[in-house]
Amino acid sequence: MTKKVSMEEGDLAVHAKMFRRQAGKTRAQAARDMKVSQTSIFNAEESPDWPLIKLRCRMIEAYSQFKITGPKYFLEKK
Repeated sequence: MTKKVSMEEGDLAVHAKMFRRQAGKTRAQAARDMKVSQTSIFNAEESPDWPLIKLRCRMIEAYSQFKITGPKYFLEKK
């Protein structure tokens, strides 16, 4: 059985930034990968109160071995 970790919306911002950095991607590279502006990547990582949940989830899934299942934002291995 896989263990699920429950997260709050603000935790997604922290994890998106952490996994992007671990993947060795700059914000510019992440913006190109996600097809968004660099400002959107910055806001997704630095402004947890902004409603950028979908972008944060896409970043986590792209740059880690985890997938996000919601609406409670469970982090589980792929």
